[in-house]
Amino acid sequence: MKKVLFTVLALAALVLVSCGDKKTSTQNNPFMSEYENEYGIPPFDKITYADYEPAVDAGIEQQNAEIDSIIKNTAEPNFENTILALDNSGRILDKVSRVFNALSSSDNTPEMQKLSEVLLPKLTAQSDGMYMNEGLFAKVKAVYDNADKLGMDPIQKRLTEKYYKEFVRNGALLTAAQKDTLKEINRKLGEFKLKFGNNVMHDMDNCVFYVEKEEDLKGLPQNIIDNAAKLAADKGKKGQWAFTATASTRLAVLTYADSRDLRRKMYETYTTTANHGDEWDNTENIRNILLLRQQKANLLGFNTYADYAVDPYMAKTPKAAEDLLMSLWRPAIKKVDEEVADMQKYAAAHGDTAQFEACDYYYYAEKVKKDKFNFSEDDVRPYFALDSVVKNGIFFCANKLYGLTFEEMPDAPKYHPEVKVYDVKDAEGKHLAVFMTDYLPRPVKAQGAWMEAMQEAYNYGGENVRPIIYNVASMTPPAGDTPSLLTWDEVQTVFHEFGHALHGMLTRVQYRGLAGTNTDRDLVEMPSQINEHWAFEPEVLKNYARHYKTGEVIPDTLVQKLNEAAQFNMGFMTTELVGAALLDMYWHKKAWTAEELKNMDVKAFEQEVKQQLNMPALVEFRYRSPYFKHIFNDDQYACGYYTYLWSQVLEADGYMAFEQAGCFDKATADRYRALLEAGDTEDPMELYKKFRGHAPTADALLRNRGLK
Repeated sequence: MKKVLFTVLALAALVLVSCGDKKTSTQNNPFMSEYENEYGIPPFDKITYADYEPAVDAGIEQQNAEIDSIIKNTAEPNFENTILALDNSGRILDKVSRVFNALSSSDNTPEMQKLSEVLLPKLTAQSDGMYMNEGLFAKVKAVYDNADKLGMDPIQKRLTEKYYKEFVRNGALLTAAQKDTLKEINRKLGEFKLKFGNNVMHDMDNCVFYVEKEEDLKGLPQNIIDNAAKLAADKGKKGQWAFTATASTRLAVLTYADSRDLRRKMYETYTTTANHGDEWDNTENIRNILLLRQQKANLLGFNTYADYAVDPYMAKTPKAAEDLLMSLWRPAIKKVDEEVADMQKYAAAHGDTAQFEACDYYYYAEKVKKDKFNFSEDDVRPYFALDSVVKNGIFFCANKLYGLTFEEMPDAPKYHPEVKVYDVKDAEGKHLAVFMTDYLPRPVKAQGAWMEAMQEAYNYGGENVRPIIYNVASMTPPAGDTPSLLTWDEVQTVFHEFGHALHGMLTRVQYRGLAGTNTDRDLVEMPSQINEHWAFEPEVLKNYARHYKTGEVIPDTLVQKLNEAAQFNMGFMTTELVGAALLDMYWHKKAWTAEELKNMDVKAFEQEVKQQLNMPALVEFRYRSPYFKHIFNDDQYACGYYTYLWSQVLEADGYMAFEQAGCFDKATADRYRALLEAGDTEDPMELYKKFRGHAPTADALLRNRGLK
């Protein structure tokens, strides 16, 4: 169905493009008019590949005309005619960009990849053109400089300050020649980041290895075996089993496969992703990205890219961010030593005297957990059917905490048949948001899990537009008659991404630029991580954790074991995460020169970082550099991966309020909801202190992870 659909769309694209008439190609373009459904959901079934570029071009033309109007306005610059007009500009471009961004990650077909090569340079150039527009910046600066005289309220001042700082960070104060240089740097960065991401997706899809003997599959869950058999058959090798390093398959093999050779093959396949020395190798892309980022930082007045990246956030300096990471790192690696000792003791007692390898860590961690707590992931998976985790887990919590209800809209537009769409209503029965879920893996879907908005909320000028929010992931797929049964880690991922979704859905902000998750990176991960805690709560567990065959509620004995095992292997998990954040920091805190990067060896640099950190030999970075998409495929987390840990400090301290008052305490939930509704209307630390009553400390996080 999917392949047929995209074949049809591709043919339609060829027909429209061959016309060569821009007017003809936009005449019936869905992006060029209001969407004809109640909540403004994009009509995915009517959107063809050929619609994107004409809509982007028209959107750029529209936004440029709106910017020109702001500049030529002879009235004194004020909030309404400058800042609000800017915030409200580019509606067509916003519509098409959001759909394009969504599908280029969740349905990144070859056609979408080709479109990316065409559209991303245009979008980058448009952003550069806007933020380096001297006439527009002069207007914004005039409002910023005269904020008090103009009588703006605090929220208007915050949006004005946000735009002013964004202009400065994007080169508004540079000379004309420097702006041209920055534009070229950004253009090249866009190219190399796109190549980096495409290389990772190519390797994840195409680096396949096969198992010929059934006995080599011993220990693997049946659904993983069934899916591997299907993949092999699809690739013309019926009777064998095919494996890729996608998340759910990789973790299952590393955790359960009794064959060390199979575990080793999976580990090597994953850790060499986009690092084979072939055309899909990301080494050269990393070199180019690092050099261009260094040049960009220098051009904007910073010594390193780390200085530039951390400057606008709560940490303020790379040293402050690194100090936080090291406060977690030291106790974490000490804990790893204890964990490895337990595993080696277990292995020796069961006849395995071979030297431990990194590919053994998950396998023996699971064995020790089962031995120590009489608990295994296999014991709980039958109770974690995806549909129940969603409807009786995250939706149940949202109703208890905030009075929200979720009504599925089976006839709503969707970009793939597996997507589910919900009408979200508040406690008064009024429409609050549209929520989309896309949880199952596909070859054309990027790895990982994320939340984004297809449409942002705003409330001004007589319009009260509510958001369209979506969650995407690649959970364990169904197999035969067995539904999608999640690992405990996947359950937490569902709760995590839904925390982001709540941040986007609950927002009650006037202006688009301050709504939902448009907040400081330091704060944006806190709601997602706080939301994970409800997955553990006994009252919630008993509501969603029901055996997929019998409907039996998860037994108290299993709940107790789940909680007892919650801190197990936390040294490894913390080391893996903090290590990745430190690797990101080390890449970007160095003032790279072209000569240094010319012969820079990625693996050697990683080994050097490991040695400096005294990293345990059996632990790898959560993401090795060639497939570390957070930092090399995107600028949002470049030298910002540490914010996951910064947010976890806020999260651990913040959830203590619910631990003390009760997980569904209304007064606490109302205070927390106020933080979610506020978006970026206040300094994030002030919002946090209003909710919690004090500034956060790392003590709760260390206790939660069993590191203190």
